[in-house]
Formats: sequence, structure tokens, C-alpha cells
Amino acid sequence: MPDRIALPDWTGGWTIAWDEVAAVTIAVVLAIAAAFLVHRVIFNLLRRLAQGSDSRADDLVFERIASPIRWSVVAIAIAVVAQTHADIARVWQWVAPFLVPALVGWLALSLVRAFAAAMQIRSELSSDPIAARSRRTRVAILSRTAAFLIVLLTVAMMLLAIPGVRDVGVTLMASAGLAALAVGAAAQPALKSLIAGMQMALTEPLRIGDLVVVDGFTGRVEEIRMSFIIVRTWDERQIVVPTSSFLDTSFENWSRDSERLSGPVFLHLDPASEVAPIRAEFLRYVATREDWDGRTAELLMTEAHPESIELRIAVSAATIGDLWTLRCAVREHMMEWLRVNMPDALIRHRLGVEDANARTQRG
Repeated sequence: MPDRIALPDWTGGWTIAWDEVAAVTIAVVLAIAAAFLVHRVIFNLLRRLAQGSDSRADDLVFERIASPIRWSVVAIAIAVVAQTHADIARVWQWVAPFLVPALVGWLALSLVRAFAAAMQIRSELSSDPIAARSRRTRVAILSRTAAFLIVLLTVAMMLLAIPGVRDVGVTLMASAGLAALAVGAAAQPALKSLIAGMQMALTEPLRIGDLVVVDGFTGRVEEIRMSFIIVRTWDERQIVVPTSSFLDTSFENWSRDSERLSGPVFLHLDPASEVAPIRAEFLRYVATREDWDGRTAELLMTEAHPESIELRIAVSAATIGDLWTLRCAVREHMMEWLRVNMPDALIRHRLGVEDANARTQRG
């Protein structure tokens, strides 16, 4: 086997010397081994320090950033070795413009996601559900915005390392007016979604976990993204609503400040019905319900027509789910009680076919 091999002219006239290749390989392997050793020692020390904390957030942060820091240390070790080996330096100058932005972007993205996950864990430990939902929403929106910007800048830095792309960028800068108009027109939907997402995080018209009514659908906000929001209805359907629509049109948020709500139950009865016994039975029954929070319990006659009266029963509960269950239970109990104890109060619209036929025959 020859000691040297000449490469084609398009490579710049490089030659491969096997003894130099062996030396370079040994140097790179030793640098990588040293980098792995340093990384392991440092992270073992940091993990021991984190074990003294009761929070799981520290462990989660170290877990997320371990891989990007490991390979960043490897890149630093190779860069140091490249200062002493001309062949390594020649290869490194081709790789570094792509590898360094990629590693920095990976590390920044891992840090953002790690701190976002840590904040999510802390929000779950909060005793105030409204504050916890507020924190989760802000963390979700801001972390996604930061991740988008990091990926965008990383890809841009990597593309600028390509001479052809760099020349195109210089040409566009020379005609900045037309470029700005073209880019602005093309990026308008993305910028609108980005601004809407940031406005959603700052103003908080809704949060993750809120119960909302939008476009005729009622459900919980399950996920908030820059361009759309997912609302899950009671029957497990997922409604995808553009983020900007929550800022441009009105919607109902039933749990923005608190889930303590009052809800109605309507009874339509005969005008001759006595209201006092019905009210007494309602108050007796609602006092036995564990899902009633004791705030609101009243029965009022809200309408009176020649053929019927309307009784509105108002009850309250600590959560929206408890309120729904309580309203259904009160409605069922009152109808059963009226059927047994005051059957004349129930309005009946029935067609007596046999009586009608008898009257026809007599006529």
C-alpha cells in the first residue's frame, strides 16, 4: 500500500498520507473521549447537587440539556485539537459554519423546552387553579414563540454559510424595498398568527383549561398554539379555531376568573299550581346535595301566561361539572315530586281519540 494517495484536482490537490491519517484519527478520538469524560464528570456533580432539591424541575432541566451540551463539548474539543493539526483545521473550517449554529440552536431550544417543562411542573403544584392555568398558558405560548424564533435564526445562520445563499442575500439587500414588500406579503399570515399568539399570552382572554363557547360549540381549551386553538367538547370532539378569531369576535369564557357559577332550571306548570310547596320542596332537596356550594338557591316565577307559568330555579356549585350534575338532579327530582305529589300542576296536551270518536258518533 503506498504511503500517500493523491486526490483529484477538484479537491484542491489534497493528498492522503496514512501516517497523518492515523495521527489525526488518534487525536480526534482522544479529544472526543476527553470531552465525554469531562461532560460525564460535570453532569454527575450537577445531578448530585440537584438530588438535594425536592423539586423535580432541576432533574428535568439537566435531562433536557444533557445531549446538546455533550455534543457541544465534543465540538469544542475538536476545535481545540484543530489548532494544533493543520489537516483537522482544514476539515473543521468547512464543518464549523454549519455545526456551530446547529449546536447553539439545539442548546437554546433545549433550554427553552426544559424551563417550559419546569414551569409547567411548578404550575401544577399551585393551590390556585386560575393562576395555574394562567401560568401554563403563558409558558406554552411564549415557549413556542421562542422555539420558532430559535429554529428560524438557526436555519438562517446555517444557510448564510453557503456562498451562493450569501450572495442571494446581498442581492436582496441591494433591492431592499422590493424584497421587503415581497417578504411582507408572503409572511403576512405567519406574522398575524405570531402577533395574535403574543397578544393572547399577554392579555389572556382565555387560558388552557377554560370552558368556552365559540361558534356554537362548548368545550374546554385543550391546547393553544400560535395559529390555532383546540377546544375539546363534552363528546370528545376537537374543534380547531384560528387564534385570531378569539381576538376579532366575541366568545363566552365561563371560567376565566373562577369556576363558581350559577345555573337555571326551568319548570313550566299549570297556572293554578301552588308555588309555595314547590319552593319548599326544592329548598329541602337542594340542601341534601353535596355538590351544592350553599351560595345560591332560589325559586322565582319569571313568566305567567294564560296557559302556563314559568318557574326559574337557580342553583350554584363550586365547579362547572358539579353545576351541570346538580341542575340535572334538581330537574329530575322536581319533576318526579310533582308527578307524585302535585300531578295537577303538570301541563298535559293529549288528544283523546276515543272520546273524540264517541262525540262524533253522538253528533
